[in-house]
Amino acid sequence: MAASFPETAISTERLLLRPLAEDDAPGLAAMMADDLVRAWTDLPHPFTEEYAAELARTLAPAHRATGRGIVFAVTEHLTQRLVGLVELRNTDWRLRSTEISYVTAVWARGEGYAPEAVLGVAQWLFEDRGFLRLELRTAAGNTAAQQVAQKVGGISEGVLRSAWIVRGESGEVGAPPGRQAGGESRSDLILWSLLPEDLESPEAHRAGWHGDHRYVLRD
Repeated sequence: MAASFPETAISTERLLLRPLAEDDAPGLAAMMADDLVRAWTDLPHPFTEEYAAELARTLAPAHRATGRGIVFAVTEHLTQRLVGLVELRNTDWRLRSTEISYVTAVWARGEGYAPEAVLGVAQWLFEDRGFLRLELRTAAGNTAAQQVAQKVGGISEGVLRSAWIVRGESGEVGAPPGRQAGGESRSDLILWSLLPEDLESPEAHRAGWHGDHRYVLRD
């Protein structure tokens, strides 16, 4: 039987990362309707409330139980409002390595929530689950995702050429040049890595991660 992550929640200074619930479906569908989410991710489009409920009810639990990864809803402690989604995928249990992807709601961008969530997951992976490597892959034109990777102390390891497909209409904010209206275009991916020793990097401290603050598990 494949190894798998436990069903758990992670608490950081401002955020609670927890399993998806079916009543997250309206907020999740609204979050994923954003043009930049459609362009830079491989999430289904349209991302309906029905799909969001199915993700919470069966798809995300199966993803965790089979050892492929885990999906977290990211919520604010103060308001309990859904501000993002974090997913671990392509987990290699022999290498103790996995890949992280993240989405932030339009209204919550610019608050530093994505770096805080990624760092909380990274610390949990390294300190609690014994992982040794976390990967981030960002499309070449997705500067916001690249800034998150830099803020958490990620190291750029190189470019995966023509390894992604970007969706959306020509002229859309953040769209790569040369895309045909309503179509898709290929994109390079920048590969970043984060190792346990990188958590003490100056970049991570500038992102608001301090050595005296630790995640709290809520199993």
